[in-house]
Amino acid sequence: MDFFSCFIYTKVEIGGVVVRESQFEFEQNVQSKRNDAIDSGIGFGVSFIFFTAIFVIGTVIEVLGK
Repeated sequence: MDFFSCFIYTKVEIGGVVVRESQFEFEQNVQSKRNDAIDSGIGFGVSFIFFTAIFVIGTVIEVLGK
């Protein structure tokens, strides 16, 4: 008995996931054609700057408190 055969919502023949043609319609009408790598890079950069600022502010407060 295959592991995926015990699940109702899966099919073994296609890798354990039920795939229908209607599930791929979203790929035809894309809202944004921007590259995801750019958005990921911006998110990483903003997060990095935010946490660096928190660290610097904490360090400055610690140094001034001594």
